[in-house]
Amino acid sequence: MKTVLFKQYGGPDVLETAEVDRPEPQKGEVLIKVNAIGVNYADTARREGAYVVPTPLPFTPGAEIAGVVEETGEGGEDFARGDRVVTLVGSGGYSEYVTAPANSLIRIPEGLDDESAVALPLQGLTAYHLLTTMGKLEKGETVLVHAAAGGVGTLAVQLAKHFGAGSVIATASTEEKLSLAKELGADHLVNYTNTNWREAVMDATNGKGVDVALEMAGGEIFHETIKCMRSFGRVVIYGVASGTPAEMYPSGLMNRNLSVIGFFLPQIMKKPDLFEKSLEELLLLVHEGRLKLSVGGVYQLDEASKVHELLQGRKTTGKLILKP
Repeated sequence: MKTVLFKQYGGPDVLETAEVDRPEPQKGEVLIKVNAIGVNYADTARREGAYVVPTPLPFTPGAEIAGVVEETGEGGEDFARGDRVVTLVGSGGYSEYVTAPANSLIRIPEGLDDESAVALPLQGLTAYHLLTTMGKLEKGETVLVHAAAGGVGTLAVQLAKHFGAGSVIATASTEEKLSLAKELGADHLVNYTNTNWREAVMDATNGKGVDVALEMAGGEIFHETIKCMRSFGRVVIYGVASGTPAEMYPSGLMNRNLSVIGFFLPQIMKKPDLFEKSLEELLLLVHEGRLKLSVGGVYQLDEASKVHELLQGRKTTGKLILKP
C-alpha cells in the first residue's frame, strides 16, 4: 500500500511517499480502507520533532481517518466489512490502509460524507473539550477564540454559541478570515496583526475582559491574552503555533484569580466516557445542520508536503484533507 512518511525531522520536503506492507488487524482491531485523512498542526510538529511527546523515526503522521471497514480481527466483530467509520489513531493515518482498535470506532451517520466526518474528530473534540471540560464555560460568559478561521477555531466559535456563550470574540490575520468567523456566529472581530489588538478585545467587553480564552500561538500572543482576562478567567493552552513558548510567572495570576490550563487531546482519548459521547454529539450536530464544517481544501495523499506548507504558511482556512 501507499503511505507518506519521514525519515528525518525537518520542513515539508522531508515527507516522502513509499510502498509498504499492508497492516494486518490484530486481536480487537479492524483494518480500515482509508477514504479521507485530516491534516493538523500536530502533524507538522511531529515532522519537525517538536511534538509534545517524542516522535520515533521513521514516522507516518496522521491521526484522523474516515473510511470503510475492510477486515476484522478477533474481537472486532461488532463491525463488519463495508461499515463506514471515523476514528483517531496515534499515527499512521497518511496511508491507504490503517488498523485501529474496534472500540475506538464511531459509525458515520447516513448522509454524512467522509470528508465531513474526518473534519470532526481531532479538531471537533479539541474545540468541544477546550470549552467544556477544560474551560468550564458557563452560559452568558465571553469567549476569546484565537485563529478563529482555522480548523479548531471555526468549530470553537460555533460551539461556544451552542453552549451558551454570551459573546464570542474572534481573532484572525485577514479580513477574509474574520468574515468567515462572522458567518459562523462571532459577535466581535479582531485582526491580531494590528499592534492594538488587545485594546480592541477590551473595547469589545467594555473594559471587563473575557472569561474563557482559547490560545494556541504562544509567545507574545499568550502574554497579551493574559492581559485580556477578567477576574476568575480561564486561559486554555492547546498549542505553540508561533514556535515560541511563553514564559510565565505564576504569581502574576494571583491578583485576578486567573487560571492557565493545558490541553492535550490524547489524555481525553484515554477516557471513553469523555470522547465517545462528545464525538457522537458532534456528528449529530453536523448531520442536523446545527454545526457547519469549513473544509479548506481536499488534496491527494502525495501532495502532503504541499499541504503542510500551506498550513504552516497560514494560507488556508478551515480543515485540510488528504485522500489516498
